[in-house]
Amino acid sequence: MAHVTVYGPVRLGDPAVIVHGGAGGWRGVSSVDEVLQAVRAGAIAGLRHAGEGLLTALVEAVAALEDSGVLNAGVGSVLTYDGRVEMDAGVMTDSLEAGGVAVVSYPRNPVRLAAYVAEKLPHVLLAGPAADELAQRLGLERHPGPSPRALERWRTLRERLRDGEGPEWARVLHQLYGDTVGAVVLVSGRLAASASTGGLALKHPGRVGDSPVPGAGFYVERRVGGCSATGVGETILLGRPCVYAVELLAEGVPVEEAARAAVARHTRLFGPDNLGIILLDARGNAAAAMNTQGMPIALAGREKPEVEPLILWRSGGGAER
Repeated sequence: MAHVTVYGPVRLGDPAVIVHGGAGGWRGVSSVDEVLQAVRAGAIAGLRHAGEGLLTALVEAVAALEDSGVLNAGVGSVLTYDGRVEMDAGVMTDSLEAGGVAVVSYPRNPVRLAAYVAEKLPHVLLAGPAADELAQRLGLERHPGPSPRALERWRTLRERLRDGEGPEWARVLHQLYGDTVGAVVLVSGRLAASASTGGLALKHPGRVGDSPVPGAGFYVERRVGGCSATGVGETILLGRPCVYAVELLAEGVPVEEAARAAVARHTRLFGPDNLGIILLDARGNAAAAMNTQGMPIALAGREKPEVEPLILWRSGGGAER
């Protein structure tokens, strides 16, 4: 039977925010306290901006995660095989607005560019240099370049490759940090979801994962719920666990059982150590589930104003706060 760790349900009310910092290994990482502070900051930012509207709350939650520098998105993005920052991000609201950007390197906060695509353009997905040019024309803050943490991680992995220890992508995800950040928000009965990532460490240049693709890395349905995923993007693109989880909510399945079932199905299809999801229903009930070693999350809402950051651990399904 697939091993799935589940957290929830947690009653958040409306407005509500749940964020994640990426499913992966996490054990032994020296920056756990920084990670917990990062996801806490994301949840706080989302709740603080809820009065400014649905998309603003979502974007500010994810931008805070991108700015942390300790998560694999925005400032903290891992590097491609040849040492470049190439980021993906996407947003979706329950009015079927959606926007994604892929293989971008200019914007400090790819989620802000994705939100512009969703709000202002007749397209859903932009990629590469043209998307970077748009970010520059919009005056978005420029990415500072690879962080010292990302550079050191890149050098270490390249050395392992030279030593004949070439890591499999899933093994890298499993052993090291996490990947992808994301959020789901509920504001005045409306739902939105997002994902943002630097991708897999040592990925092939030009690789696009699930994070900019509606229905893959994130998905919402009006009056039902929203989901954000994290893990190995190739499996998420094929398995579409967020769509599956939201469909279960539409059938009346409780939020925690929908999260569990979506991750269990994904594990049956693709094996373990490749997925985590956060799920929020239209009534403000939240849950999270994963088949990896760990996943940092944070939750906040009208009925839970004290932000609760924690890391889910596989062993015993426990959590560290």
